[in-house]
Amino acid sequence: MRFNLVLDLPDVPGQLLEALDPMGRLGANIVAVIHQRDVKTERGTVPVQITIEGDKETLDLVMGALEAKDIQIMAVDGVLRKEQITTVLVGDIVEEDVKDTVTLLNQLEGVRVADLDLKMSDEPKNSATKIVMEADFGQKKEVLKNIKEIGDQKGFLVINEV
Repeated sequence: MRFNLVLDLPDVPGQLLEALDPMGRLGANIVAVIHQRDVKTERGTVPVQITIEGDKETLDLVMGALEAKDIQIMAVDGVLRKEQITTVLVGDIVEEDVKDTVTLLNQLEGVRVADLDLKMSDEPKNSATKIVMEADFGQKKEVLKNIKEIGDQKGFLVINEV
């Protein structure tokens, strides 16, 4: 059996080795690795394509080990597992508590805030934050609706992607 994976790795020394470790340790055969550091996502991460072979039990163990290490598996055999959602919140986000807003977003089922960029203004209500989230594939519409509700609750202008 063969899996073609796309992992989303931080561009930090040792991350590729960290991802490959459970594959070799658990007995999967690494067939191919495509790692192009010059191709980065907007968050600065590197998508890495890896093909592994093994019996079903071994490959299931590898997938579990990658997830336990919090290694982001974006696709398996061309099927997306996660999709990125970008939103901008405009308003007094510092006064309304950035931490609380991120916590509310992370509490949405299948959602994880992956990146946050805060731009402060002399006028606090004109501050803005760009938030990049990863969500389970197929949940985008529901997540965007929930983001709008959180923004309305906190008095933010919400600019969601379409």
